[in-house]
Amino acid sequence: MKDTLAVWLQRPSVRNGIVVVILVNALVLGLETSETVMSHFGWLIRLIDGVCLSIFIIELLAKLYAHGGRFFRNGWNIFDAVIVGCAMVPGGHSVSALRALRILRVLRVISVFPRLRRVVEGLVRALPGMGSVFFLMAILFYIGSVIATTVFGESFPQWFGTMGRSAYSLFQIMTLESWSMGIVRPVMEVYPYAWVFFVPFILLTTFAVVNLLVGLIVNSMQDAHSEDKVRATDDHREEVLARLDAIDRKLDEMRSQKP
Repeated sequence: MKDTLAVWLQRPSVRNGIVVVILVNALVLGLETSETVMSHFGWLIRLIDGVCLSIFIIELLAKLYAHGGRFFRNGWNIFDAVIVGCAMVPGGHSVSALRALRILRVLRVISVFPRLRRVVEGLVRALPGMGSVFFLMAILFYIGSVIATTVFGESFPQWFGTMGRSAYSLFQIMTLESWSMGIVRPVMEVYPYAWVFFVPFILLTTFAVVNLLVGLIVNSMQDAHSEDKVRATDDHREEVLARLDAIDRKLDEMRSQKP
């Protein structure tokens, strides 16, 4: 019974049905933000939302029954359980902050699509390397904030009056959001050689460090994709070997039955 249920849960039609429920639930949660829609169809929206949540709970309980203790060995099963559990927090329908957590159910689509899972797995794998890059960026921001506060703080206290303001202004410059006309050119009217500081800072943070982060994530995604291929190959090999063993046993039985 458990094996049959586990196979049924992995059927493409069942998985696609769950995807449809996730998308419908996402649409419903978005419609709940409209006062006009809720005033006319509030009862229907809440009914559909309850049905979607019930389907998610039934699916999780079915997986838990089919897989038993193995359910918790799969990180994506735990992810689904946490996401659905957020909608069952007491007070979720009366406290707006907790009620908003229901939109997290949309994240369940990540666990359904293998490609999305690989993206998330690649991001998680890149976290240790990203920590080192973030630490390097923090050092650059600290050095830059000290220099900017010391050199430009007196003339431009709104941008560089304190370490915090300098760090925020440098972060804006790193994102290239109005960095030239908004900050650097006004500063250069008072300090003509300010570009000597800002241009290398942009080159180091925006182009070097950020691209390093992108490279780490891409490499991690490629590693996750390669492991998926290896895992799929191993599973296929084990399936072929199991079928060959079954054929050998059948042939042995046929030989033993001959007079």
